[in-house]
Amino acid sequence: MLQTKRADFNAIAARFHISPVTARIIRNRDVEGEKAIDRYLNGTLDQLYDPHLMKDMDKAAALILEKIRAGVRIRIVGDYDIDGVCSTYLLYRGLTRCGADVDYQIPERIRDGYGINESIIRKAKEEGIDTIVTCDNGIAALEQVHLAKELGMTVIVTDHHEVVRDEDGSQVLPEADAVINPHRDDCLYPFAGICGGVVAYKLVQVLYEKNGIPEQEWKDMLEFAAIATVGDVMKLQDENRIIVRWGLKQIPHTASAGLRALVEACGLDIYDLTAYHIGFVIGPCLNASGRLKTAQLALELLLCEESNVSGSMSGLLEKRPGSEMQCRSRAEEMAVELKLLNEERKDMTQSGMEQAFEQVDAELADDDVLVVYLPDCHESLAGIIAGRVREAYNKPSFVLTRGEDCVKGSGRSIESYHMYQALCGVQDLLLKFGGHPMAAGFSLKEENIDEFRRRLNEQSQLTKEDFIPKIWIDVAMPLEYISEALVNELKGLEPFGQGNEKPQFAQKNLRIRSVRAIGRNNNAVRMTVVTEQGRPMEAMVFTVADQFVEEAKQSRSIDVIYYPDINEYNGNRTLQIVVRAYKLHF
Repeated sequence: MLQTKRADFNAIAARFHISPVTARIIRNRDVEGEKAIDRYLNGTLDQLYDPHLMKDMDKAAALILEKIRAGVRIRIVGDYDIDGVCSTYLLYRGLTRCGADVDYQIPERIRDGYGINESIIRKAKEEGIDTIVTCDNGIAALEQVHLAKELGMTVIVTDHHEVVRDEDGSQVLPEADAVINPHRDDCLYPFAGICGGVVAYKLVQVLYEKNGIPEQEWKDMLEFAAIATVGDVMKLQDENRIIVRWGLKQIPHTASAGLRALVEACGLDIYDLTAYHIGFVIGPCLNASGRLKTAQLALELLLCEESNVSGSMSGLLEKRPGSEMQCRSRAEEMAVELKLLNEERKDMTQSGMEQAFEQVDAELADDDVLVVYLPDCHESLAGIIAGRVREAYNKPSFVLTRGEDCVKGSGRSIESYHMYQALCGVQDLLLKFGGHPMAAGFSLKEENIDEFRRRLNEQSQLTKEDFIPKIWIDVAMPLEYISEALVNELKGLEPFGQGNEKPQFAQKNLRIRSVRAIGRNNNAVRMTVVTEQGRPMEAMVFTVADQFVEEAKQSRSIDVIYYPDINEYNGNRTLQIVVRAYKLHF
């Protein structure tokens, strides 16, 4: 489908020294007005929103500094995913820099489940913890926070998930001493779409300001807010775009030997990282420890730091002979371990995915909302498999697995289905739940699965049109328009990802001059296509190669949706298109 948002593209192009094509793409991303366009193209860290606008931010910072001065013990309670790990890292390093007596606990996925729980609270009390600070969790922990307060503890909640609402639609906050969450109705922060890592980052910024610590020190940790943003699949719009864009630039200068080691273990160039590398290479490795082992491993990796790198954390490294060498060596070992864990996770995911597809095809094909029960699947893979099921059937998908005393599930949604609201409609069946419009997590008793499936489908207002996959294109652009200058200009629109998708173009009636399979796994094709005006262009297609080659040789033309790129090989640079979707005509 062609996006048809209107604007004076020539005027925008002239004002910002870009092509009309790029101007149209920016408008298609709902960026309007000179100020917003300039921020999109040239946003700087000075344009990040004021953290003091967030409700309870100053209150939380004052409480923490008071506790630091009193010398009491503080415990950070994080989460086992990439956002939770980065949030914990940021708060731990920030509070340590401010002189706090602080430690951390990340819940074990299978033993503890998501977020702070009664066991974690009672353990903290027994160990003499005075103050608990949550990150990337806590907003829905009403009973747990109430218990902590009954035990005489101070609780500060920092989170970014949806706030619980009662039957009247009013928000219900935990009884914490401070609750920082941009989704609060009474929060004046201009952009609610930030992740837990950014909320933590903003708190550290305020703590540093109040403590007289130079601002460069909190800026030097921006890469972890960026990694959390991409890893938690937040929309790369508004403030998030600035955080990720500049956070990626910060990674080559990171003080974390662990992050450097992981980039190297994954075979990546630390000076040429994109949001794609974070989302599909680095992120899955950091997440793998929390899925199959313990997220403590990922956090320990990030906490390995170097003293010879400019950055705020270098001064925290214990100075003793050989300590830096030992840290780097340990970081390399942990990075390799995380990469191997991720490979194991991939194999387990493939097996679970095949079982899920079989179940949907055999039993659930007519359902609007897919509820797949895989009792023997590792519970940490439910969200990934739910995402693959959603992609395959273009329907809201929940994948459930059997836990020790209940069934746990994860959901992934489509644009027309608000998953968190759907769970609110069946919350009487759930033991615990939380999430966003596009993703959610929950638990319930095994005997309630069928009723859960029935009611979700009964309450669904989805139509057949909602299930038709839609491919949006920015411009129907002839290949003659492609130039190296345009390709370079499009790179200036990065970072690409959720909410700022890579631009897509379309061209019809291309003749296939040559085609051949390439690569080891039969999943790539290189071909030469020719336009009706005679312009040849190299094209890459990632698909089942043998089948495509056979069909392409029999076809008379091909329509493509594509992205223009530059192919660099043996020192030569040539224009090419990467084909995202196609239709062969016979």
